Amino acid sequence: MAKIILAGGNGFIGRFLAQHFTGKGDNVIVLTRKPTSEPTAAKQVYWDAATANGDWVQHLENADVLINLTGKSVNCRYTAKNKREIIASRVNATDALGQAIRQVQHPPKLWINAASATIYRHAIDGPQDELTGEIGTGFSVDVCTKWENAFYSQHTPATLAPDGGVMPYYRNLARFGLGGRQGNGLQCFSWIHAQDVIHSIEFLMQHEELEGDFNLASPKPIPNHYFMTTIRQALRIKFGLRARKWMLKIGAFLLGTETELLLKSRWVVPARLLEAGYTFKVQTIEEAVKLCLPAPVLGHVSEMEPKNARFPRYQPSV
Repeated sequence: MAKIILAGGNGFIGRFLAQHFTGKGDNVIVLTRKPTSEPTAAKQVYWDAATANGDWVQHLENADVLINLTGKSVNCRYTAKNKREIIASRVNATDALGQAIRQVQHPPKLWINAASATIYRHAIDGPQDELTGEIGTGFSVDVCTKWENAFYSQHTPATLAPDGGVMPYYRNLARFGLGGRQGNGLQCFSWIHAQDVIHSIEFLMQHEELEGDFNLASPKPIPNHYFMTTIRQALRIKFGLRARKWMLKIGAFLLGTETELLLKSRWVVPARLLEAGYTFKVQTIEEAVKLCLPAPVLGHVSEMEPKNARFPRYQPSV
C-alpha cells in the first residue's frame, strides 16, 4: 500500500487520481483549502497552500509520492488581479511544499509538480517535445516558467515534476449546432485521456531511474477542425457552425475567459515518455471522444483531459 499525497487534489485530475489510487487500496491524503463534508475514500486535510505551517506538514512523512496540482484556474479574464493570483497560487504552493519537505525526517520519495505544455510556443510547423521544444512568449508562458523555476529552486532530498475536463463544453457546442472549427481550425489540439494520465504517473513512480521533464500528452495530436469533426460524428450531428476569431473574442469576454485557451496551437508530443517504454492505453482521438460521451450515448462514462501536462522529475540526492 502506497502513501500518496495530492496537494490541490479536489480538481479534475486530482479526483481521478484519488479515485484510482484509493480503489487500489493506497493511502491517499488530499491537501485542500476547502475540505468537503462528503464521505470520501481519500482523507482530506486542510492547508492554506501558501505557508509551510500546520498539521498538514506531518502527512508528508514517509510518503511514497507527492503530487502537487495546486493553482488558480486559467479559465478567466487576464486582469491584473487574476494574473497575480494565477502566478501566486502556483509559486506559493510549490515553495510551501518545498519548505515542508525539508522539515520532515523521511520526505516523499518522489515529488510530481504540475506544469503546463502551454510553455511551448504557438506551433503549427512542427511538434514540440522535451528535448528540442521551443519556449514561447506571453503571460501563459511566464506563468509556466515561474512555476517550474519555483519547483527547480527547491533544494530537497527528493523531487519531481500537469492542466480540467472541458469535454462537456465541446459536447454542448456540437449539440447546439456550434461544433464547427474554432478560428481557422488549423491550431493543433494536444490531448490525453484520463486513463493515460493515471497510468503514465504510475509508470514514472515505478521507474526510479527516470528524471527530467516529461510531457504527458497523446503522441497523436490533431488539428482543431478534425477534433470538432470527430465530436460531431460521435454525437451523430451532421452540421456545426464555424466560430470565427472575432466571434470567439466576444464569447470569451461574455464568459469571462480568454480566446488563447482555444486558439493557441499546442503541438506537443511525449518524446521522453515513449523513449522510456510507456504504451498509451487510448491510442486515437476517436476512441478518446467515445469514452467521454455520456452513458445514454455509448453506455460508458469517462473523461478526457484535452490538453496535456508537463512533469519535471528529480531523483533523491543520496
